[in-house]
Amino acid sequence: MLTQEVFNSLLDTADLNQLKLELNRLPAVDVGDYIAELPPEKRAIAFRLLNKGQAIDVFEYLPNEVQEELIHALHDSQVFHLVEAMSPDDRAQLFDELPAGVVKRLVQQLSPTERQATATILGYPEYTAGRVMTTEYVRLRQGLTVGEALSKIRLSDRDKEVIYYAYVTDDNRKLVSVVSLRQLLFTIPDTYIGDIASDRVLKARTEMPQEEVAQLMKRYDLIALPVVDREDRLVGIVTIDDVIDILEEEATEDIQKLAGVSGGDEEALSHPRVTITKRLPWLIANIGLYVGAASAIAPFQKTIALVPVLAVIMPILSNTSGNVAIQALSVTVRGLGVGEVTPKDTLQILRKEILAGLGTALALSLSLGILSLIWSPANERWVALVAAAVMAINVLVAASLGTLLPMALKRLRLDPALISGPLLTTILDAVGFLTFLSLISMALRVFG
Repeated sequence: MLTQEVFNSLLDTADLNQLKLELNRLPAVDVGDYIAELPPEKRAIAFRLLNKGQAIDVFEYLPNEVQEELIHALHDSQVFHLVEAMSPDDRAQLFDELPAGVVKRLVQQLSPTERQATATILGYPEYTAGRVMTTEYVRLRQGLTVGEALSKIRLSDRDKEVIYYAYVTDDNRKLVSVVSLRQLLFTIPDTYIGDIASDRVLKARTEMPQEEVAQLMKRYDLIALPVVDREDRLVGIVTIDDVIDILEEEATEDIQKLAGVSGGDEEALSHPRVTITKRLPWLIANIGLYVGAASAIAPFQKTIALVPVLAVIMPILSNTSGNVAIQALSVTVRGLGVGEVTPKDTLQILRKEILAGLGTALALSLSLGILSLIWSPANERWVALVAAAVMAINVLVAASLGTLLPMALKRLRLDPALISGPLLTTILDAVGFLTFLSLISMALRVFG
């Protein structure tokens, strides 16, 4: 692991020969981190110090923007060699980020086999199994013995991305069964693989959403999952390292969307311009939404003037019910995201949230009621009863909406994270203020 101490020592190394020695001795992933942290003008220099094999490994660990930068900085022969050596799925991901002219030039230089593999992956829609799979896998024909299968793997599959599973196909490449490397190693060589391979094969279709692929592999503890086309022909596999990336990407997207960040893909070290682009549209839209909440208050200005303590109580009412909604929303979206629950569980989750909401509502309404009693003049103590009642109602509504809205979107095959926290809290503010101030106005006629 590249510790901060080692990182600092590398930065201080003025001797290029010593730096070369250190960089080629470190794990490729750590060297990728080191190069990515360097100033842009020094990245190409550091990358050129890497040995051929180390450079190939390191390149795949670099962020896409750094890869693109190096492609423009290195000689064409170096670039073509690096791109040719990349795994097809990583190469396809890189090509997604590069200008079309650069991609066209690089594709023309690829070997026919690598060009076909890349074209196959790029031909599938984004965020599907076909787009995240690799075409590097171990395929065995029916009828081979275990000894023949092992010989084939040693001779032909040395560079395949994953060799722990071998996939058995017929003459038309239709997936028939799967056998593990463990089974092959511990079985008598003369045994036919058909006798030990399992025909109960978990597989994904090329059009399956990537998050469903990740959930399938997570559920069954797989390190690779075969991908087949509409004719059930084996076209690739999704590997565990891709699944980790998918889960991280999906979690990041959900968290950021819940906070109102457009696209859900802003990075912590993004350029300020990117941050403004991602956040400002929602913030401006949120002002528009909050005009609705403010409009609920506008007709009651005289009421607030008659009972000034309302100006102290209303922010607490708004903030508390909003927090309850975000808590319920976050738990529900997370449960949907990781496959823990489905829309079929809506009533069960809603029941749990309402039961928990009753206890929460009691505690919060009691707290706000006591505070209102303290703050209100003697002749306005009745405000505490109204505030406590509205708090209890708002909490129950907030918990219910935080559950029902994402479930409804999921049932409609939309992203549950589209219901962002700020949107939900704004809706609750409008409803809460309208309810609270209406009840206060009616109470004024009675107690006033």
